[in-house]
Amino acid sequence: MASTSAVSMAMPPACAAHKKAAPPTSTFFQPLPLRPSNKVAVSSPSSRLVVRASLKEKAVTGLTAAALTASMMAPDVAEAAVSPSLKNFLLSIAAGGVVLAAIVGAVIGVANFDPVKRS
Repeated sequence: MASTSAVSMAMPPACAAHKKAAPPTSTFFQPLPLRPSNKVAVSSPSSRLVVRASLKEKAVTGLTAAALTASMMAPDVAEAAVSPSLKNFLLSIAAGGVVLAAIVGAVIGVANFDPVKRS
């Protein structure tokens, strides 16, 4: 039954006005026909893309990569990216998690300690 409802939801409703409006051979999506190509894609040294950069652009790229690498390696530099307000926000989320875990633990403990017996 579930597969029937899924198919009926995916298909548009069949009504007489809909069938008369569009001929049965036309569709909403008509992909372009594939035409065989006689060209063969071959990588040759003359057709390679060569990127030329000035010495200044290469230096800027190298310095940027070196700075990012150094910031990942040195914990003091990585810690400097965290502002005091962001640090306090993250600590407040952690404290809220601790309080939530304590509440859940207390509820589970009480539920196990004093089970409800119905007869």
